[in-house]
Amino acid sequence: MENKQIVKNFYELVVSKNSLQELYQYISKDCLLNIGNEKIPFGLEGMREHLVAIKKTYPDYTIKILRQFSDGDYVISEILMEGTHEGEWMGIKPTHKKLVFTGVNIDKVINGKIVEHGGSVNTFETLLEHDLIRPV
Repeated sequence: MENKQIVKNFYELVVSKNSLQELYQYISKDCLLNIGNEKIPFGLEGMREHLVAIKKTYPDYTIKILRQFSDGDYVISEILMEGTHEGEWMGIKPTHKKLVFTGVNIDKVINGKIVEHGGSVNTFETLLEHDLIRPV
């Protein structure tokens, strides 16, 4: 399977459908989380914990890939994330509103598994639009 399809399947099938039992098929046990120039050991268990936390806040959370680009082992995905805010998040009490976020994820795929994951989500725009934060 092509790297772009592996990443698309991971987000749209495994993450969106909460099929955590299939994580091992997509995420390397040695997966790293990229935050800026830092590479933090994350692994399969770190990814599982991350996804469980997201589902506690947004139980119906889904990710849709809008566009993808690849360069060698790297896959860049423009994503649309949607979920109903049912759990406290960043100090914000549940609003029970359906929130939509845009973002970009960058994943490195080697031998059919994601070995590095990083990205950025435009939380500011969505939180401001729903009056969950206010400008100073």
